[in-house]
Amino acid sequence: MSDSNTTDFTNPSTFILLGIPGLEAAHIWISIPFFAMYTIAVLGNFTILFIVKKEPSLHGPMFYFLSMLAITDLVMSTSTLPKMLSIFWFNSREISFSACLTQMYFVHCFSSMESGVLVAMAFDRYVAICHPLRHSTILTNSVVAKIVLAVVLRSGILALPYPLLVRWWPNCRTNIIPHYYCGHIAVVKLACADIRISSYYGLFHLLSVIGMDVFFITVSYTQILRAIFRLPTKDAQLKTFGTCISHLCAISALYIPDLFSSLIQRFGHNVSLHFLILITSVYQLVPPIIHPIIYGVRTKHIRGRVLQLFTHKET
Repeated sequence: MSDSNTTDFTNPSTFILLGIPGLEAAHIWISIPFFAMYTIAVLGNFTILFIVKKEPSLHGPMFYFLSMLAITDLVMSTSTLPKMLSIFWFNSREISFSACLTQMYFVHCFSSMESGVLVAMAFDRYVAICHPLRHSTILTNSVVAKIVLAVVLRSGILALPYPLLVRWWPNCRTNIIPHYYCGHIAVVKLACADIRISSYYGLFHLLSVIGMDVFFITVSYTQILRAIFRLPTKDAQLKTFGTCISHLCAISALYIPDLFSSLIQRFGHNVSLHFLILITSVYQLVPPIIHPIIYGVRTKHIRGRVLQLFTHKET
């Protein structure tokens, strides 16, 4: 019997997702705010994409990067939230092994991509403020395409080891995952092997992606602030800095929950499991909701187009 069990778990065909362990009785109630937030995220990001596509005046580097951010947010939230809701509503806890690895890859790939897009947007702000007369010649369509390709390739390649390592480790304990999606750490903890390589790679990925991106964003804003302080009047300084507010809010919406989530998961050994899972879910939902709201409110062209859409609907 033991040999049979070991064989079953070594190559599991399915995993069982528990949702939020300890809060099973409240799953239906928890699903209500999550469904509302997911709906807002989907509608908000699709609205951004629709407006940028339809409005010729928005066909520029900043809005190309914003469209990529919207796509990334949509994939990030859609890769986990529908499965969470199916667990909460229909008790659909099973996920195939290949679907689990695919979900894991998408989560890590697009979270890195989101960070990379924010770096690209920081570079756009740097060129727009420090070299305004050369903005259109520096950030040509071909340069923007190369930046987008670099962000996609970096994210796709660096996320590959996560599912590959999971496939490598033998599973001989259980196929039950105490989470609502296939997170890398939650899955590798099921392995009956020394998983330090997975832990080290997770730390390397975090430092190389987030650390590098924060460094480049910091360098960009150091140059931006130097250029702003050289402007002759306070009004000019405030007006120029105001063009960066949306991007700074987007950065905060991504990195602050990410940092808090990472610290809690690595050092919060006495924190309850359901609290850790709720923190993770907030991290995955906050940026997709906040980003379209920030740019919808702060960007005059997008705000005007949204109001125009609603005005036409009413008339």
